[in-house]
Amino acid sequence: MAYKIPLESDHIYHIYNRGIDSCTIFYEERNYKLFLETYAKYASPAMDTLAYCLLGNHFHFLVRIKSEEERTQLREKPSPKGKYITLNPSRQLGHLFNTYANTINKTYKRTGSLFEEAFERKKVDSNIYLTTLIDYIHKNPVKHGFTKDFRDYPHSSYQSHLSEKNTNLDRKMVVEWFGGKSELQKFHSQEQDYDKIKDLIIEFD
Repeated sequence: MAYKIPLESDHIYHIYNRGIDSCTIFYEERNYKLFLETYAKYASPAMDTLAYCLLGNHFHFLVRIKSEEERTQLREKPSPKGKYITLNPSRQLGHLFNTYANTINKTYKRTGSLFEEAFERKKVDSNIYLTTLIDYIHKNPVKHGFTKDFRDYPHSSYQSHLSEKNTNLDRKMVVEWFGGKSELQKFHSQEQDYDKIKDLIIEFD
């Protein structure tokens, strides 16, 4: 297995995973909701979510790993190891994948692995490209032929950033980063040069 860089506190990462052998991971509409609910339970306590897009056989997330202090919480059960536990971001994502896969396998009477063995990740170490990467993630459904207009796609974070409804997204951070909701919309309405963020893009054909 190739070495994967660790997820460091207070850093932003583009995270990607897909079905094993590119198999489907979202069979029907309710699966998308289930995945986000499972994500909220296991991943959100360890990371803030800036953007996401769920597609038929893969997904993209842009996350900020919380500080060690933010990831430290009371243990659910008493332990000789101590009263508190510091959540490991990679392990929390592993819990997400395993829990979701077990539910899908049980529901659709399938067996074996659902996801690739290890999720891909790229550290976003240049803030200048953050806006373009968010745009890229939101427009991924167009790239893969799911829709002609990314604004109509229901399984990305784009509309959630423009909404006033409660969300698990770090909406405030993203909207302020763009300079307001109107600027976020304006940026997404323009064609972007994705070549400049090619080192941050994770995609398998």
